[in-house]
Amino acid sequence: MTQQRRLGKGLGALLGESAMEATRAEQLGGTLEVDVGRIVPNRYQPRQTFDDASIGELAESIGRKGVLQPLIITPRAEGDYMLVSGERRLRAARQAGLSAVPVIVRDVGDRELLEIALIENLQREDLDAIEEAIGYELLMSEFGLTQAQVGEQVGRSRPAVTNALRLLELPDAVQSMIKDGALSAGHGRALLGFKDHRRITPLARKAAQRGYSVRQVERIVKRESKAAGGTRAAGKRAADSDAAERTRLEEELQRELGTRVKIHLEKEGKGRIEVAFYSLDDLHRLVERLGAKPA
Repeated sequence: MTQQRRLGKGLGALLGESAMEATRAEQLGGTLEVDVGRIVPNRYQPRQTFDDASIGELAESIGRKGVLQPLIITPRAEGDYMLVSGERRLRAARQAGLSAVPVIVRDVGDRELLEIALIENLQREDLDAIEEAIGYELLMSEFGLTQAQVGEQVGRSRPAVTNALRLLELPDAVQSMIKDGALSAGHGRALLGFKDHRRITPLARKAAQRGYSVRQVERIVKRESKAAGGTRAAGKRAADSDAAERTRLEEELQRELGTRVKIHLEKEGKGRIEVAFYSLDDLHRLVERLGAKPA
């Protein structure tokens, strides 16, 4: 079974076989040339970081031989196009100084934009674990998919999707360590064994500095959690009650706003609410949902 067939429907099913055939037959002239200035990035692109050296190498190749595989784009109401597939090629073409690139134009909806971007990056293993998790969360929050449906669309098991999403519970500093490669996704899941999330970041930093393995982190979490359990039983019951109430309120806000919400409790009943958005359009939607009008 090929990797493309393992990854859910695959790009052929999402884009249509005609688009895939055109991609394979670009040498036969079945493409259009479009000004690079008329192509805007895919607003659902889950990949947040691109390797400058890799883009530079691709730009040199494109400068010598041109863009060999066409980009796939979809029309926008504004009269320009949104990129569906091929962001590395678009960035490299711009860097190489090309004014136009070969494209295939397809009508693609918002959900397909995200699905295609996810599948394309997963096939090349270009996404880090946090980017992958954010992509799954977008499919759930934006389009109402369950974890099982997300797995079906992108060719992952439901437990794999669940494990990926758990990484978004980590503090931002620890998520950054995973994105930068200082820690693995396995380290992140091991750190989530701490009931008190305030203890996660200090151990994460120590693990990154000292090169702890995932097994070492698991042993430390288990040992420290066991030691803390006997002396903090009463505090744990109160904390569990607070956590349950916080989770209930988070779920209510998530249902109302249609996006990820985190409630951070601090001392004396104070705290802050973190509301996630994934594009300017998404931000404007949230502002309107909260009863205000964007400027």
